[in-house]
Amino acid sequence: MHDFLLTPSPENSQLSEQVSGIDQDGKNTEISVVIERPLTLFLNGQEIVTMMTIGDYPDLLAVGYLLNQNMLLADDEIISIDHDDDIQTIVVRTKRKTDYEEKLKKKTQTSGCAQGTVFGDIMEQFDDIKLNQNVTLKTSWLYDLQKTINTVPSLYLKAGAIHGCVLCEKNKPLVYVEDVGRHNAVDKIAGYMFLNNINPNDKSFYTTGRLTSEMVIKTAKMGIPILLSRSGFTAWGVDLARQVGMTLVGRMRGKRFTVLAGQERIEFNHDE
Repeated sequence: MHDFLLTPSPENSQLSEQVSGIDQDGKNTEISVVIERPLTLFLNGQEIVTMMTIGDYPDLLAVGYLLNQNMLLADDEIISIDHDDDIQTIVVRTKRKTDYEEKLKKKTQTSGCAQGTVFGDIMEQFDDIKLNQNVTLKTSWLYDLQKTINTVPSLYLKAGAIHGCVLCEKNKPLVYVEDVGRHNAVDKIAGYMFLNNINPNDKSFYTTGRLTSEMVIKTAKMGIPILLSRSGFTAWGVDLARQVGMTLVGRMRGKRFTVLAGQERIEFNHDE
């Protein structure tokens, strides 16, 4: 199996449990279901949000959430990350003093699952984003990625009811995370990239979720030029991808896919 930097942990007993019920024939059955739990995030001394999450990698989720909400800056120095599982809190402390009382008042609910949110000023930096226009995407890589990702042991295969996101380089998946909300999974990868200083310029991002406006915004903010999904598109997601010069590939099933933005990066080599 390909050597991932990070993969799901379906055998972790803290992430799923067995629940009894009946099936379509009235017979007793028992299946695995994902466990979700609240996690309250503090930035320095200020409470920011309570998220519903499966609870793995809380440090990645916290850092990624703050990055994608413009609360943590690219050059910020994180002094500490303290997670207390007993009281379900995580505190990120930075060298820079922060106060987001006014910003929090502008919080709006989005189309995302669980506790996905976007702030009214999140588009402030969008027009300034410059994605790598020289990277290519070979169609053979798309098929390799699907095959590898779909066969990795995961909570999705074990219990369903969960979203996955994967950071990829060419035809190699690098970081694979899951959560009850697709935005949480995106944030975990953003946090991993920040904490491990990963260059996004030649990467692609795979999600099991829809290609919505916020998915495009978050991927662009991470500096990743290619966004992939087995699901479909929203019109605003497509418009934003075209605006920022991102390649947007959706409806990936077997050897079928649709590209609605950034077609110039596609290299059709699957018959080689």
